[in-house]
Amino acid sequence: MNPKSTTKVGEPYELLGKRLVFTNWYYIRPGTFQWQDAEGKALGLSASVDPLSARLHQYDVPKGIRLATRNANRLGPLEADLACVIQDGPLYRAWCGVRYLESDDGFSWRTKTINGNTGIVFIDPSAPASERYKTVYSADATPEQFERYKKARPDDWHWLALAADPGRIHSIQGAVSPDGLNWDPLPAPVSVEHSDTFIVAYYDERLRKYVMYTRNYPAGPRSEKVPYREFRVWDATRRSIGRTESEDFRSFPISEVILEPTPDMPPCDMLYANGRTSIPGAPDHHLMFASVWHAAMDDTTSIALASSHDGRLWHWVPGPKVLDTASFGEWDGGCVFMLPNLIELPNGDFAMPYYAANVPHKYPRGRQKTATGYAIWPKGRLVGLDAPEYGEFATVAIVPPGRKLKINATTSLAGSISVEVAHWNYTPIPGRSFAESVPLRGDLFRQTVAWKSGDDLGYDEGQCIILRFRMHNASIFNVEFG
Repeated sequence: MNPKSTTKVGEPYELLGKRLVFTNWYYIRPGTFQWQDAEGKALGLSASVDPLSARLHQYDVPKGIRLATRNANRLGPLEADLACVIQDGPLYRAWCGVRYLESDDGFSWRTKTINGNTGIVFIDPSAPASERYKTVYSADATPEQFERYKKARPDDWHWLALAADPGRIHSIQGAVSPDGLNWDPLPAPVSVEHSDTFIVAYYDERLRKYVMYTRNYPAGPRSEKVPYREFRVWDATRRSIGRTESEDFRSFPISEVILEPTPDMPPCDMLYANGRTSIPGAPDHHLMFASVWHAAMDDTTSIALASSHDGRLWHWVPGPKVLDTASFGEWDGGCVFMLPNLIELPNGDFAMPYYAANVPHKYPRGRQKTATGYAIWPKGRLVGLDAPEYGEFATVAIVPPGRKLKINATTSLAGSISVEVAHWNYTPIPGRSFAESVPLRGDLFRQTVAWKSGDDLGYDEGQCIILRFRMHNASIFNVEFG
């Protein structure tokens, strides 16, 4: 979030859900330090001391930890085509164009009649009941729509929407629904720009705005000395991911590039589709399962994971690609593309649907076969905060949304994890220090963290807390308040 002059920033943080997942360093304290004399007295910048007499004292400096993605398990092909899945309470709901399905477990699906067309669907917590469900999708605008659009928004359309394919007017369309079944298309495009791929939108409860992710192109300004028809924008640039936000779902500004292929990628790689979603139970933990198209290399794709704390600033998560195109000859041996959203199955596994083809993306499609599968991370173990040897870190101060803490982690036979709860002033809460922590060992899935005197976090109501962790041969995947 870009803070305004009236917006206070900094600790303590308040979570939108009850789950804390470490996919970047946002919730991990960077630590601080102090130069001290031999008696432990702080030395100011103006102090005059022998260069070898002062000692560095560190406070909550993280040590020995790193982040790393985990590869997904593949499951498929599924019996149902799932272009978009959301969890709506205990129900899983899926849309695929003019088809709608629902399930109690994410695997056995019931089909219901739908009235209207859909793209990627989301639930809008800010909307009236008549528009609780919303969808966006790429479609051509009619000449009449475009003329009305230009009159209402004369400077808010992109020239590439017309120039990319003469005779077509590329646009992003939307629709609203009270129940996800009966859809009312919006009379005008929400944006006129070229974004012919999966488009993802959602309502951001912190920004109080609608956010939309698109396809975009980080192209520079072209010379006007040569007619446009002699060049195509995508011959000189790489497909990338755009973003736009608006207080009005019916009107988005033209998107801007927010994530592009990086210099450490092969120069023929492109970001084909965004796959934006969030951690189940943690809507403020933003993830992007970007489809990386290895265009001129072999025409296959792989899925790279990016993470963000606000949906605006993104970083690639270290580690391997979370999903690759399978071996040629398999049902998903041509190319793969992630489809929102990341869901949590009843057994605690994370799953995300993906669309796959048996031949590469631009291979002649006369005999192409496509299907949907699940990328699955058992027990929700998508990104690990790893300490291969000894590690320690502290979180930023958090307003705890519960009095108990469950951890999802693993240790080696010789490894362990200990947890300390501290006050705002960094001092341990009585009875919740490392010395009183019950060591955690083994496969710790939703394991309640405890101390010798109990498993309550020990804070007084109205307080914030800092969590400290000491790890040895261990990985932490998330913690959850309850």
